[in-house]
Amino acid sequence: MKRFLSVCIICLFLSLPAGVLRADTPEEQGLSIALEAERRDDGFGDSTADMKMILKNRHGQESVRLIRIKTLEVKDDGDKSLSVFDTPRDVKGTAFLTFSHKQGDDDQWLYLPALKRVKRINSRNKSGSFMGSEFAYEDISSQESEKYTYKWIKNEPLNGVDCFIIERYPVDLKNSGYTRLLTWIDKDEYRVRKVEYYDRKKSLLKTLTLDGYQQYLGKYWRAHEMHMVNHQNGKSTVLLWTNQQFRQGLSELDFTQNSLKRVR
Repeated sequence: MKRFLSVCIICLFLSLPAGVLRADTPEEQGLSIALEAERRDDGFGDSTADMKMILKNRHGQESVRLIRIKTLEVKDDGDKSLSVFDTPRDVKGTAFLTFSHKQGDDDQWLYLPALKRVKRINSRNKSGSFMGSEFAYEDISSQESEKYTYKWIKNEPLNGVDCFIIERYPVDLKNSGYTRLLTWIDKDEYRVRKVEYYDRKKSLLKTLTLDGYQQYLGKYWRAHEMHMVNHQNGKSTVLLWTNQQFRQGLSELDFTQNSLKRVR
């Protein structure tokens, strides 16, 4: 997540020791936790990684997709990301480009090699499934802080790890697939450990758990395993990350609509 709000508010919160919350209301506490989490991930520059996506239906049958990911941190805005599918054969060469924004709708494009054209994703289709997975388009965008309001719920351990539990409420509630996201963030490193997604009927829809965290450049933590379970349709998706590399010299030119057509 990216830094947000005015400089004076940021300085106020970041002057506190890590883990210390000086806030009067649950909303202020939730906000301060979000601020600290995004501060700790600020400045990574760019990154590349390989990802295995494992799709499982309600009967336990699996299909696997291999994807290459590039990410570019953008000053004063959301991250840019490019995902390229290498397998299976029917989706090989498919590429997905996202420009996340602090304010307003994200920009997203999909390149379909069979049609040899770039298709713009409807910015209102946030709840649509990403390539048949249990991750929605809004899940795979960088989670810019301005897109949510916050509320601290309580502190409690999760699998032996002390965590803050906060709620996030989408600002663009009209177009989001969720009414709230209940989020567990560990107190030591401010890493997201678990997220529960509640649908527009306020029922539990999905649960995401994040494991296998590793630290890079002495600062940046990345989960190498992400498990998303859909409680309503019985399906699940697992993302396994490998070969994580930072500061590879990526630039804006690597994240254009024309670059979608050149991916190999």
